[in-house]
Amino acid sequence: MPIACFGEMLWDVLPTGKQPGGAPLNVAVHLHNFGLEAHIISRVGHDDLGAELLAFVESKHISTRYVQQGETHLTGVVKANVSNSMEVTYQIVKPVAWDYIQYNAALSELVQQADAFVYGSLAARHAPSRETLYRLLQQASLKVFDVNLRPPHYSRDVVSYLLNQADIVKLNHHELEEIMGWFSVSSDEATALRWLAERFQLQAVCVTKGADGAALWVDRQLYSSPGLVVQVQDTIGSGDAFLAALLRGWLAGQAPADYLAFACAAGSLVASCQGATPPISEADVLALAATSAT
Repeated sequence: MPIACFGEMLWDVLPTGKQPGGAPLNVAVHLHNFGLEAHIISRVGHDDLGAELLAFVESKHISTRYVQQGETHLTGVVKANVSNSMEVTYQIVKPVAWDYIQYNAALSELVQQADAFVYGSLAARHAPSRETLYRLLQQASLKVFDVNLRPPHYSRDVVSYLLNQADIVKLNHHELEEIMGWFSVSSDEATALRWLAERFQLQAVCVTKGADGAALWVDRQLYSSPGLVVQVQDTIGSGDAFLAALLRGWLAGQAPADYLAFACAAGSLVASCQGATPPISEADVLALAATSAT
C-alpha cells in the first residue's frame, strides 16, 4: 500500500543555486529510495518553476497525480541560509501555491488506502491547505506528524491540534524544548517523550538530536541511538531521510532499536551529501552503519 505525504513542495534557493525541496517531498523521495511506494500531495503554480518541480518528481519515479496546479499563486520558493552547516535557517515566501491545496475525491481515496499519512505543521499555516489537511486526517489510518516548526509559520493551537491527531510524532530537540515549554513540562528527553506519548495518546514519539543521534519512546520504553561521525556537507533533508527510514522500519515490523539505528545512519548519510535528496539506497545506509560500527 502507498504512503501519502502532504504539504509543501518548493525550491530551496542556496548560494550555489536552487534545488527541489520541502519536507513532504523529501520524505517521499527517500521512501522511494528505500523501496516503498510514496505519493506527494501538494500544489505548484502554472509556471516554469512548477514545471521543473514536476519533472524532478517524475525523474525520481514518483507519481505527480496528486500534485495540483494553479493559475493564481506561484510555485513555492524558500531562501536557505547554510552559513552554519549544522543549523540551516529558512526564509519562506508566502502565500504560494502549496498554501492552496484543494480537497477532492482523489486525495480522499489515496489517504484512505495509504498505509501511512505523513504531514507537518508548515502546510497548516494558511487556511485553504489547513482545512484540506484537517479533512484528510479524519480519513487516515496511521498519521505521522513531522513537526517541522518554521517561525513564524505556526501557532501553539494548530500544533497542539496536529499532535492530538497523530499516531507517530517526530521532532528535533529544539522543537521538543519549545513544545514542552508550552506545557511547563521538563524537556529532559525521557520525561518529555513519555509525557507526549501519554498526553496525546501516541504510538511512538521520536526526537532527533543532530550529531548526537536520536531517542525513541515506543511501547512504554525509551530507545537511544548515537549519531554517526560523517563529514557534513549540509543538513538539508537529513531529518526527512531519518523519518523515511524510521517509517520503513515501523511498517516492516522491525525491532525499535534496529529501525532507530538505521534511521540515524540514513540521516547521517544525507548530511554527508550535498542537497536534500541524494540518490542513496538501503545498501548505502547499511554500508555506512557497518563502517561506523568497526
